[in-house]
Amino acid sequence: MRLEKKATVVSTSVAGILVLMKMTVGILSGSIAVLASAIDSFLDLTVSLFNYFALNTAEKNPDEQFNYGRSKIEPLAAVVEGTVISLSAIFILYEALVKIAHPRDMEFMMSSIWVMSASLVITLFLVMFLNYVAKKTKNMVIKADALHYKTDLFSNGAVLMALALISMTGEQLIDPILGVGISIFMIYSALPIIKEGVLMLLDAALPEEDIENIKNILESDIGINDYHFLQTRESGSQVFISVHAVFNVSISLYDAHLVADKIEAKIKDLFDDSKNVHILVHMDPYDDSEMNEIEDEY
Repeated sequence: MRLEKKATVVSTSVAGILVLMKMTVGILSGSIAVLASAIDSFLDLTVSLFNYFALNTAEKNPDEQFNYGRSKIEPLAAVVEGTVISLSAIFILYEALVKIAHPRDMEFMMSSIWVMSASLVITLFLVMFLNYVAKKTKNMVIKADALHYKTDLFSNGAVLMALALISMTGEQLIDPILGVGISIFMIYSALPIIKEGVLMLLDAALPEEDIENIKNILESDIGINDYHFLQTRESGSQVFISVHAVFNVSISLYDAHLVADKIEAKIKDLFDDSKNVHILVHMDPYDDSEMNEIEDEY
């Protein structure tokens, strides 16, 4: 089993345990903050299951229906995860505002504190593990999952602090006010995940730094006279690059092919092993860029 899939299994198991702990205490205590954390953990469980499905689907080989594979399921999963985080944040915000309008006292204070303390420690270890996997694999789904649980880590710490303050001061408004803060933080954290996923689904170009590195390789290669129509996109762990390289008209097809292979190898070296780089070098015997641009206009 790939490391990414193992990570989703671990995060799903942890989320299931946290749901049982938090939901029980949240319902019994009446704490909006604890209940919000329980709902968030339930959504974590759902998202982690979806992530496992996404990774399992994304690694399938290309076939007659999906000639380029199913790697776009990864950014799709990231968009779904970011959307789920945002929707759960809106629900938490609603519950917090209701409690501000209609205050009610919390019960089982010590049980809530113990549950949130345990949740904080468990989530901390999970975030450390997911960050390790995300850095090692550069996988977008795991990166989103790690960020998701990182928001949980902060929210769990904030809930624990709020419970301690309520226990010491008896001020019940601390709970819903904290719920408002958590919901805003969750939405703020979800937006970058959604943005990155949407850009990848729309075939946005690679980062400017990568494009400049590719251009440097093309411009420094003495085997070609010029290049044009450089296009790049990324789909999960798959990177696609195409370019028209202009060769001397007298070069043999064999020699041109050797030059193209060398260029492809140099470009692939720009990316780490977690990326599958697909490069298409179109070999032109002369610069036909202006001619093609005129044809495109018509």
